[in-house]
Amino acid sequence: MQSTDVDVIEVGPRDGLQNEPVTVPTAAKVAYVEALVAAGLRRVEAVSFVHPGRVPQMADAEEVMARVPRVPGVRYAGLVLNERGLERALAAGVDEVNAVVVATETFSRRNQGMSVDDAVRGFGVIAGRARGAGLTVTLTVAASFGCPFEGEVDPARVAGLVRRCPDAQEVALADTIGVGVPADVRRLAEAVGEVTAAPLRFHFHNTRNTGYANAVAALEAGAAALDASAGGIGGCPFAPAATGNIATEDLLYLLHRSGLRTGADLPGVLAAAALIEKELGTRLPAQLGRAGTWPPPAR
Repeated sequence: MQSTDVDVIEVGPRDGLQNEPVTVPTAAKVAYVEALVAAGLRRVEAVSFVHPGRVPQMADAEEVMARVPRVPGVRYAGLVLNERGLERALAAGVDEVNAVVVATETFSRRNQGMSVDDAVRGFGVIAGRARGAGLTVTLTVAASFGCPFEGEVDPARVAGLVRRCPDAQEVALADTIGVGVPADVRRLAEAVGEVTAAPLRFHFHNTRNTGYANAVAALEAGAAALDASAGGIGGCPFAPAATGNIATEDLLYLLHRSGLRTGADLPGVLAAAALIEKELGTRLPAQLGRAGTWPPPAR
């Protein structure tokens, strides 16, 4: 297997599809995952185990997990918000658990129906049980860069939450509503790096067209992993005006042209994006599928 300089984590099947108005059939979700795995992506956030009444697009999580290809070296993650979600994730056979703590009170109650303190306590329980079952545990701090209800978020607040969650094996800092700029990335990486030795992962949305600049800044600040969504789909159902993630294919073009290895095959990711674009029936935000790679293929 090709060695990597940057771990690109594919979140299209979960964070990408959860905010789409079209409910994608299970078979199409599985085909999307199959195409992403065939393209060389080795960490895929495939599903979330939340109440189907809140996120109906993820109601078939167990069925998706039962049908995705089990390929050596491929790890599937499921997002969980509480112990019930964890129980479903364990039963479904995920390899990783992504548990969320929101940086602000208002958004925490809108997103998870609980206070930040309750979410931190819940993370401790989730992490203990998941690690005991042999799963890798990621802590995602949502709205790390800004909150749609409370505004600016102090990096010290995010660092304080990370300090209170010592069982995290990886810390993902999420710009849930796409407000950050590279200077914010550097400040946040420095603040969080002072309180944890866990690898840092960043989750960017391109809402204000700063997502790719932020990705470069994150790598320069020592990030080990970046989230992206094939086609650039995504958003948060509980955050007003939240738009798509940075696109996997556009990110790969940026990284590969910069001499960095990801282990992913760009034409394969373009094929996966085309597949889900057809299923959703709308033009997706990613640019590379429109402009093409460079230099162009020989004719």
